[in-house]
Amino acid sequence: MGDDLIVGIDPRTGEPARIGVLTSGGDAPGMNAAVRAVVRTALAAGAQPYAIMEGWIGALRGGEAIREMNWQSVSSILATGGTVIGSARCDEFRTYEGRNQAARNLLERGIDRLIVIGGDGSLSGADEFRREWPQHVAELAERGEISAEVAANHPRLTLVGLVGSIDNDLVGTDMTIGADTALERIITAIDQISSTAASHQRTFILEVMGRQCGYLPLMAAVAGGADYVFTPENPPAPGWEAEMAERLTLGRAAGRRESIILVAEGARDTNGDPITTEDVAAALREHRGEEPRISILGHIQRGGTPSAYDRWMSTLLGYAAVQEVLNPAAHGQACILGVRQNRVARIDLELAVANTRAVAKLITAGDYESARQARGRTFYAMGDIFRVLSDPPQEDPAPEREIRVAVLHAGGLAPGMNTAARAAVRMGIHRGWTMLGVDGSWAGLADDRVRELTWADVEGWAFDGGAELGTRRAVPPVESYYAIGRALERNRIDALLVIGGFKAYLAVREMVEERKRFPAFNIPLVLVPASIDNNLPGAELAVGADTALNNNVWALDRIKQSAAASRRCFVAETMGRKCGYLAMMSGLATGAEFIYLNEEPLTLDRLSHDGERLRRSFEAGRRLLLVVMNEETSQYYDRKFVARAFEAVGQGLFDVRHSALGHIQQGGAPTPFDRLLATRLVNQALIQLEEELAHNSIEVKYVGMTSSRIEAHPIEQMDRDVDLPNRRPRQQWWSMLQPVVEVVSLENSGSPVRQIPIADAQLQPITPA
Repeated sequence: MGDDLIVGIDPRTGEPARIGVLTSGGDAPGMNAAVRAVVRTALAAGAQPYAIMEGWIGALRGGEAIREMNWQSVSSILATGGTVIGSARCDEFRTYEGRNQAARNLLERGIDRLIVIGGDGSLSGADEFRREWPQHVAELAERGEISAEVAANHPRLTLVGLVGSIDNDLVGTDMTIGADTALERIITAIDQISSTAASHQRTFILEVMGRQCGYLPLMAAVAGGADYVFTPENPPAPGWEAEMAERLTLGRAAGRRESIILVAEGARDTNGDPITTEDVAAALREHRGEEPRISILGHIQRGGTPSAYDRWMSTLLGYAAVQEVLNPAAHGQACILGVRQNRVARIDLELAVANTRAVAKLITAGDYESARQARGRTFYAMGDIFRVLSDPPQEDPAPEREIRVAVLHAGGLAPGMNTAARAAVRMGIHRGWTMLGVDGSWAGLADDRVRELTWADVEGWAFDGGAELGTRRAVPPVESYYAIGRALERNRIDALLVIGGFKAYLAVREMVEERKRFPAFNIPLVLVPASIDNNLPGAELAVGADTALNNNVWALDRIKQSAAASRRCFVAETMGRKCGYLAMMSGLATGAEFIYLNEEPLTLDRLSHDGERLRRSFEAGRRLLLVVMNEETSQYYDRKFVARAFEAVGQGLFDVRHSALGHIQQGGAPTPFDRLLATRLVNQALIQLEEELAHNSIEVKYVGMTSSRIEAHPIEQMDRDVDLPNRRPRQQWWSMLQPVVEVVSLENSGSPVRQIPIADAQLQPITPA
């Protein structure tokens, strides 16, 4: 066997390693996806997984509360909210005697590897248990409760933590399990409340979760277009009531019909006095003479089916957790596996928990600046971005000189284009620029359909699908360049922001090559990636891709429900052309057994092999099998061919249906992730334009989020970054997920369990004064 394989045999006993998994503390959407991945990866590697029911209570009870798991034990739970193995608080585990009892029950089953999914309290308790383990083993052996052989075979406890917390409060990881779904719940509520609030020109005050961390309220405020937000890390000074009322009054005067205020459940002022939704309502009654409405979202934020992200990322984390506990170098160690820029990262458990608690101490001590910085660069930056987006235009500075920046959409439609345009207009006006909108893409520019956009013009755009400015896929022909150049001159456009997909990038590159012939093109220009195909250079995630993925997951969930009524194989086709991102992620998030991509050429041999596996699976009792493929998987074997081939293999044992998911993938309101991504990318794009304008530069760049940060790349780099014939990046980060799919989706696949990259996150200790 190769060095990159995960082996589930315990080297001390020569028998399958025994892995316990438990969920503890508050439940979070995505926990089931992680449990499913742990169980199935362990089985595929040759280990034996056990579920410890009801958290640490199960460890103390022992017996049937520690259950041996098989493949079917975790079937049909991927889309289920909560945790099917249960979670509960356990005061008895806080005592030494309780932990001693838990150790005895785990050793009875031969378990000395644990994967704990929970918050910082659960993980710190687990780490204390790990450190005490040798002492527990010695005491149990001395009392004769375990044999000397058992004691010798299990001298250490290996512990891996996965953070399940909707608050996204653990320092060191970008996202915790459940946070994306919780944010989606809040944004859905804001979108729905905003429509009724606008109808009556009313103010709504929403309380959202976040006792000690303001991630949910702050990100929801940015993504939902709120007017005001109260978070633990950025409390207002006494007298905030009048300042808040004044900002709302100015917003209404600028054209806003409704006001949305978000209050974290742990909100306080700088004196440490709590701020409740009723306090905010009382302030508005006194200072504005209005009667606002209050809505407490409560546990709706925690429940329900997980988002696409909380399915695929939790699956990846569960897979990596098994890899880690079976790593010989990790025996007796403890770590957390978290997320850093779409990569699994190994985080020091003790330091991460200490840093998380240190942030709470910073808040208590009144060092709010340090608390915001400790939450990470994105959190800190979003605080400033929210202020810019929500500040009424009356507070913006008067320009020193007129700078005219135009916003244009190009390429295929992507949800989030409106969010990007709104952010560009608001941020540009804040800089003192005159912001222009181009209606109808390049053709509209050539026809002089250019208009000034005000702060009020883009009110509400953040929530809408589609593209208010319009977009077209066509690359402008050379004969239109003269008209485009004249329009740039007539409208005195100093810089251009283009939001779009692959055709937008091709158009800009070709226009740059014609600058000598058309001097009007000599202005700074920045491209913002927006494409559901997620196939753009220098951008690991494009605006719109997350929404398309969630649309696909919604549709595939319902297809699976309908197909489960009979014995059926369903072949679904996603968009993406020759880029397999949507197909891969849709299949992983919905538990598809087979995923076919253009990146892995589909052959008759593979179809024949998969057909036999499919038939054996139905003969063994399967009722449903899902196949996902992208639209240009193969020039020879399309969706209909695959369906007919599998139907021939089935010979009446099961039926086969097929469908293209179609333009549903481009529709609907953008997800919170796409709204936040669009906002962050546009912020970086305007910073780039600001630098170019300040230095009279005419650089053309494209911005994107990579594994390190949001960066700008010169357009000349495009050929290096892109496989032009296939119109996709040369390096696709999500290809690392390919080993995961068969392991977690197809029983007895025979596929080796291969290691995936796990990076070491470097954390610095936070030391409150």
